[in-house]
Amino acid sequence: MAHIIVVGNEKGGAGKSTVSMHVATALARMGHKVSALDLDLRQKTFGRYASNRQRFLEKSGLDLPSPRYHDLPEVDQDSLKPGENVYDRRLSAAVAELEPDSDFIVIDCPGSHTRLSQVAHSLADTLITPLNDSFVDFDLLAHVDSDGQKILGPSVYSEMVWNARQLRAQAGLKPIDWVVVRNRLGAQQMVNKKKMGEALENLARRIGFRTAPGFNERVIFRELFPRGLTLLDLRDVGVKQLNISNVAARQELRDLIKELDLPGVEANF
Repeated sequence: MAHIIVVGNEKGGAGKSTVSMHVATALARMGHKVSALDLDLRQKTFGRYASNRQRFLEKSGLDLPSPRYHDLPEVDQDSLKPGENVYDRRLSAAVAELEPDSDFIVIDCPGSHTRLSQVAHSLADTLITPLNDSFVDFDLLAHVDSDGQKILGPSVYSEMVWNARQLRAQAGLKPIDWVVVRNRLGAQQMVNKKKMGEALENLARRIGFRTAPGFNERVIFRELFPRGLTLLDLRDVGVKQLNISNVAARQELRDLIKELDLPGVEANF
């Protein structure tokens, strides 16, 4: 069966689609068969990223390894069983269709609570939760006191992940490997960064996730989106000499892939 990677949280602007596209493309470039789904049916940032890539490659005459993007299939309402949710059917039908010919299925969730997102989390073998390195985003995982030291309780998102874990356990499936990815880490060891690290370590032990370093804020990510490219494609499109920032960003991606510890994957790009 395909290994399902879900990229999710309930906050916009944390870099979910950037992480989704780079992880999916990295796996494709390593020779894995990768399928991709975007469950944000309104914004579809991941879907537009993939479409931009397809158009750019066709226009440029390039053939680069890429994830295969799919829209959710439409479902005839009359075919639903009594009480069955149409979104449940659409997602399950998509996964069932993609699994036989995929090593990995990367699913990008919207930055809000939806039925599709809830179901997708219960399907996750690996859950990646991108998080900007600030207590504004930490509130996504748990509520803390005014000093940022004491954890007062889990957030509604953490409770959703807990419920997804319970559903998987009842179905006899492997536990979700939950990885919280710290994006936009500051370059210096600032007090807030240190507090965030300590709070995450404390919370990780309590609710069961791992942390991994993600991407720093870089202009290159905004420049890549219109062409659907990733950091790994730069030399293929004629960039002969990578600048220091691009080299550092590639290393961040390599480190992330290593930290995810996906089955059969070595970060050899």
